[in-house]
Amino acid sequence: MQHFSIVIIGGGPIGLACGIEAQKAGLDYVIFEKGSLVNSLYHYPVNMTFFSTSERLEIGGVPFVSNNPKPVRNEALEYYRRVTGSFNLNIRLFEPVEQVSRTVDLFEVVTSKGTCTADHIIIATGFYDIPYLLNVPGEELPKVTHYYKDPHFYAFQDVIVVGAMNSGVDAALETWRKGARVTMVVRGPEIGTRVKYWVRPDIENRIKEGSITAYFNASVREIREDEVDIDTPEEMITLKNDFVIAATGYQPNLQFLKQIGVMLSDDAVKCPVLDPDTHESSVKGIYLAGVICGGMNTHRLFIENSREHAVKIINAISRKRS
Repeated sequence: MQHFSIVIIGGGPIGLACGIEAQKAGLDYVIFEKGSLVNSLYHYPVNMTFFSTSERLEIGGVPFVSNNPKPVRNEALEYYRRVTGSFNLNIRLFEPVEQVSRTVDLFEVVTSKGTCTADHIIIATGFYDIPYLLNVPGEELPKVTHYYKDPHFYAFQDVIVVGAMNSGVDAALETWRKGARVTMVVRGPEIGTRVKYWVRPDIENRIKEGSITAYFNASVREIREDEVDIDTPEEMITLKNDFVIAATGYQPNLQFLKQIGVMLSDDAVKCPVLDPDTHESSVKGIYLAGVICGGMNTHRLFIENSREHAVKIINAISRKRS
C-alpha cells in the first residue's frame, strides 16, 4: 500500500497551492480530485468574468497574465493548467475520495481506485458541488439545471432564472442577449447586493425597460413540462416555460467532515473548528484549507484570501516533522 506524508483532497486552486508548498518543503504528497483539474472553475459559465484581478488568483509565485485586469474563465483554466504542469504536481484526477479513517498512527484513505495511507490530511474541497434545492414538484425534470453553462443553448426559448446573485444575473443577461425570453424569480425585494458592480446597472436597466421580466419577493411553486407556477406577493401565476435555471447557490460537503470526526460550530454557519494559526481541525493531523473553512458562510473566503492557508498548513506540518 502506497504511503504519503500528505494526502490533499481537492484539486482546485487552494488544493494545488497546498501541493506546491508541500513540494517546496520536500514532503511527499498526492492530490486527489474527483473531477477535472480545478473542477469547480471548469463548471463555471463559459463567459464568466472573475471579480478578482489576475494577480490575486496567482499561486506558487507563477504570474497570471490576462488580457484584461479581471480574467475570464478560460484564462483561469489555462493558468492553473500551466501551474500544474510547471510544478509537475502529483495529482490524480477523476479519483474521488470515498473514506478517510484513522488507524493507530496513520490515516487510511480509500478512493474510487484504491487505498493509500498518510501521516497528514489536507481537505480543500470548496463548496460548488452541492446546490441548494428548490424543493418543489418538478425540480427533477431534465429541463431544470443548477449549473448554467452556455447561453446559446437557450436561444429563442422561454427561460426562468431563479435567483438574483451573480450567477443568476449573468445567466439572465447572457441568455436574453442570445434571444431567450427571460423571467427572473427573486426571493428578496431586489437584485443581490453582492452582484458585480459593473453588472448591476445592466440587469436593473433591462428589468426597468421590460426586456427582462422580474418577480421580486416571489418563489417557484411547481415546475411542469411546459409551465411553471410562481407565487408572487399579489397572486399565483402560471408561465409558459421551456427551461429553468436554478441559480440558488451551493453549499460545502460538511457531511464528509462530520463523517471523519471534524467538529462543527453549533450555530447555523456550521463552521469547522480549527486552529487559526495552523488550520489543524479538531482531528489531530487533519487540516482544512480554502472555502471549506467558512462552513455555510461561503462568501467569506475566496482564492485570494485563502491562498495563505497552504503556507500555514505546510509550515505547521514541517514543524511537527522536524
